[in-house]
Amino acid sequence: MVDIMSILSTAYKSNVLSSTTSSSKYVAVDSTLYQGNWTGTYADGKTFSLNISSVDGFRAQIHYQSGGTSQYQQVLIKDSSFRFGNTKFTLAGSGKAQIKNVVTDPATGSNYLDTAVATRAT
Repeated sequence: MVDIMSILSTAYKSNVLSSTTSSSKYVAVDSTLYQGNWTGTYADGKTFSLNISSVDGFRAQIHYQSGGTSQYQQVLIKDSSFRFGNTKFTLAGSGKAQIKNVVTDPATGSNYLDTAVATRAT
C-alpha cells in the first residue's frame, strides 16, 4: 500500500499546482465571475462538478464532485485561481476555467496530471 503522506507531500510540492512565487496581496474579487455551478470532463472521460458559493472578498466555499470523490472546502482566491486538495482552479475568462488535478496511480505510485476545461452553467 502506498504511503498516504508521501502522496500528499508529492502533490503539495508539485510545481504543476503551485502558483508562481507571487508577492501580490489577496484582494477582493468579483463574485459574479466565480459563483455558480461549473462542470467539465477530464481527458479520460471522467466528469466533475464544482459548486462555488459564498464568495466574499477573496474567500469562497466550494463543493467538488468527481467519481467517488466529494469534497467541501473553504478556499482563498489569489491571481484568479485557488487550490483545493490536489486540484487547481484557474479562471480563464467569463464562464470558463482550467482545472488541473494531480492523480496518483495506486498501482505504480506515479503521478500524472489531469487537465480539463470547466464551464459555468448559466
